[in-house]
Amino acid sequence: MRAAGVHHVSLNVSDVDSAIRFYVDVLGLEMRDDRPDFSFGGAWLDVGDQQIHLIAAPSPEDHGQHVALRVEDLDTAIAELRVIGVPVSDASAVGQARQAFLHDPSGNLVELHERPRV
Repeated sequence: MRAAGVHHVSLNVSDVDSAIRFYVDVLGLEMRDDRPDFSFGGAWLDVGDQQIHLIAAPSPEDHGQHVALRVEDLDTAIAELRVIGVPVSDASAVGQARQAFLHDPSGNLVELHERPRV
């Protein structure tokens, strides 16, 4: 068995509407309209060719688990988030790449990841 890629990642969120606003309006993901009518609240979002599924459920404690979103210009992303009042860490090197971290409204850790520049 060999996985071909990541289709989606699911995140538990305490308030789906707040999480949608954050991921769509702040981080630039796109809302999907094809989510089936499950027995629990949630939303499906596109991020590039992958998806993030939000699930209405208590968020787990932060033990370092996170979702990483690739950005083209980490410094610009950090500056834009700070202008609108979103707390985000300074950029730091990880190998030849760079990363910064923030939390969504439910406390989920989100990494912003910039690939090495060639």
